[in-house]
Amino acid sequence: MNQIHPLAYVHPEAQLGENNVVGPFCYIDRDVIIGDNNVFQNSVTINQGARIGNGNEVLAGASLSTKPQDLKFKGEETTCQIGDNNSIRENVTISRGTASKGITIVGSNNLLMENMHIAHDCVIGNGCIIGNSTKFAGEVIVDDFAIISATVLAHQFCRVGSYVMIQGGSRFSQDIPPFIIAGKEPIRYAGVNLIGLRRRGFSAETIQQIHEAYRIIYQGGLTRTDAIQQVKEALPQTPEIQYIVNFIEKSERGIIK
Repeated sequence: MNQIHPLAYVHPEAQLGENNVVGPFCYIDRDVIIGDNNVFQNSVTINQGARIGNGNEVLAGASLSTKPQDLKFKGEETTCQIGDNNSIRENVTISRGTASKGITIVGSNNLLMENMHIAHDCVIGNGCIIGNSTKFAGEVIVDDFAIISATVLAHQFCRVGSYVMIQGGSRFSQDIPPFIIAGKEPIRYAGVNLIGLRRRGFSAETIQQIHEAYRIIYQGGLTRTDAIQQVKEALPQTPEIQYIVNFIEKSERGIIK
């Protein structure tokens, strides 16, 4: 049975699963589907188009599936899909999609810290940690297990690779490839994320191969095309090396220097 505080409003067309807690002054709009075992603390707003999984905790003042901050949005029916077991802290805002993609996606097991924003049509993976007041513009993609520190600004259409660590206060308008540390001003490659990879169980051999790939890419003095070709020829094509190669080859905005 759901526990809905008498000072909360739940639209009669909203669909709630079982064992959800809805605190005082929460607002749940029409065209909302919520799974089981979620906790919405006080003053949480769930707007139309929200699709929320199971076991999430959403703290005071968060607003999910908000109207996109995009002048091209004309009220089309779009959604915001949020997975399972996320911790969504105070005053987080997540917009729903636009006609561009139709959906904003946040995966599972993420920590979204206070006052951060995910704009329309973004895709956030699983196991990410995103710091206080970080802001993602529209259609940003963040792959699994990225750590993005506080007050980071991401330009629209950028992509962040898996197992990345981004320094607090950074801003970027190009893609950040996987397994690295990115920081300084202007933002640039600052080495392989050795500690993060070790904590995630990557072997010493795999880490060394990743390090060698980025030595070729960033320190070889080659063009992007030539560097990628050398990585293909010089290193075994493990899943990690293939991921780096595919990420860079598909990058439309280019990667940070």
